[in-house]
Amino acid sequence: MARTPTTQIPLGFSAPNFSLLNVTTDSKVSLADVSKKNGLVVMFICNHCPFVVHVINQIVAVANDYLKKDIGFVAISSNDIVNYPDDSPEKMKDLAKSKNFPFPYLYDPTQEVAKNYDAACTPDFSVFNSQLKCIYRGQLDDSRPGNKEPINGKDLRLVLDLTLKNKKLDFIQKPSIGCNIKWK
Repeated sequence: MARTPTTQIPLGFSAPNFSLLNVTTDSKVSLADVSKKNGLVVMFICNHCPFVVHVINQIVAVANDYLKKDIGFVAISSNDIVNYPDDSPEKMKDLAKSKNFPFPYLYDPTQEVAKNYDAACTPDFSVFNSQLKCIYRGQLDDSRPGNKEPINGKDLRLVLDLTLKNKKLDFIQKPSIGCNIKWK
């Protein structure tokens, strides 16, 4: 399993727009559809990556906690499904239903959206404020498969708590680590 970090780019960029298939509803979902009053978390995930499998329950828990606080969440899979059929829209739908995703799970067949967000790995998290400016590109928490760190979402939860209080993020943003996006 390749360990690829989040691409570190300057913060403050505007969330790129998208219109992608929500695999659970077979309808198109755009940036405007998932954006909420207090911000948005854009996550690049997939079905087969052991890093995602390791933290998926905590991702769902964090989303359930903060959707109530008017922060939007969306998950996008951009992997090449020809070489990674476990990431097909049908299997994405199965995962979303089995884990009760409270957020849309979108399929990016051209990989254009992943490129627009400079996504590099799964999981890859970008947090946008109420003006849809990026304020965080980093990890969920310190847990990785096999390292025995607790899966608690502490980094992402801290970012969201500070965002809700309109406070500046004044800590080192650690990049997420995961499998590389499977480019075509």
